Amino acid sequence: MAYDFDLYVIGAGSGGVRSARFAAGFGAKVAVAESRYLGGTCVNVGCVPKKLLVYGAHFAEDFEQSAGFGWSLGEADFDWARLIANKDREINRLNGIYRNLLVNSGVTLHEGHARLIDPHQVEINGQRYSAKHILIATGGWPQIPDIPGREHAISSNEAFFLKELPKRILVVGGGYIAVEFAGIFHGLGADTKLLYRGELFLRGFDGAVRKHLQEELTKRGLDLQFNADIERIEKQADGSLKVTLKDGRELATDCVFYATGRRPMLDNLGLENTGVKLDKRGFIEVDEQYQSAEPSILAIGDVIGRVQLTPVALAEGMAVARRLFKPEQYRPVDYNMIPTAVFSLPNIGTVGLTEEQAREAGHKVQIFESRFRPMKLTLTECQERTLMKLVVDADTDKVLGCHMVGPDAGEIVQGLAIALKAGATKRDFDETIGVHPTAAEEFVTMRTPVAG
Repeated sequence: MAYDFDLYVIGAGSGGVRSARFAAGFGAKVAVAESRYLGGTCVNVGCVPKKLLVYGAHFAEDFEQSAGFGWSLGEADFDWARLIANKDREINRLNGIYRNLLVNSGVTLHEGHARLIDPHQVEINGQRYSAKHILIATGGWPQIPDIPGREHAISSNEAFFLKELPKRILVVGGGYIAVEFAGIFHGLGADTKLLYRGELFLRGFDGAVRKHLQEELTKRGLDLQFNADIERIEKQADGSLKVTLKDGRELATDCVFYATGRRPMLDNLGLENTGVKLDKRGFIEVDEQYQSAEPSILAIGDVIGRVQLTPVALAEGMAVARRLFKPEQYRPVDYNMIPTAVFSLPNIGTVGLTEEQAREAGHKVQIFESRFRPMKLTLTECQERTLMKLVVDADTDKVLGCHMVGPDAGEIVQGLAIALKAGATKRDFDETIGVHPTAAEEFVTMRTPVAG
């Protein structure tokens, strides 16, 4: 049968665009459908604008610390509207780049909501198109729990477009998005409270990292409230919000920001017209080659609920394009040793196993840890401390995990991820000469284990 396209991609986020571009480069006839914005969550309401806001929030402490280095500054004045306008301009520029990447690759761009009619057909803007393969890369969407007054809360989607910086804000959640936004709002001067229903945020991260970040955020004056959950939100006559917690306490605020998880974006996609199956969490079920229960339909990225990170979606998109159209270049995505960062203030960078995971997997471990005040702060009043930690297999000397809390943690851990991916041992770290004076050199000078 002759199809209109070899590959039809639904969703022009990172994974979808990568797959479409490379498939077209391999000679396939490709189309991409996008109903919202080119670049997906990451470019528009995720990692890119969030990092810009993190940079903005960080200036407050830079100004404060500059006095120790001889600078005298006038009173700083922050303009939220200017930051958001500049952020919007940059995002618009990136949208244009994504458009050019697609069009210049020979990909047909359909702007509108695409819906599956059957395993080989999609309908968009009243037109039907057939495709040999259909790739679903529609990403995720933030969830706000169904509580009384939920309509008064916002999610990360709205946070990037607030007309003004709230004077008081409650950030609800214990994942990296909640922690990052709490740092952003606090750093920009809002009275910020972080509420989490569990004992300690960032479940799944190394225990020392979680505890260290809690201590540093508390030092900075961020109000952390654990074992706290919202029962209802009520709007007051003056426009403020009254928040009642499940323990009976009442809090007054101007904004409630929920960062309590994301769901796969499958609304009105027409999956019921195909044999695609969902797992018990609601994500599309795929095999190791991203093929769904319907052989012609594949899925990648946040919609499959594996590792919800932009670079992982990129790798998955590349793998799909290669397997379908350039099989001699195909290699599966390796989900081991994926480095990641949390752009909290201070940052977290991590790669490999946590201490808890290593012990659970049966490794006999040695733990190397260093906590120190960075050199940049020695001429200031700031008492922030950096944490660096290595998890080592005591039998093989292999470094299983590397974790950091401190300035530029993500930048530092990216390089170390290559070493861990290559199977580096603690001896390799010890025999590597450090770059002096840097914080990063601490990773190659830790000699005495703190625990085994």
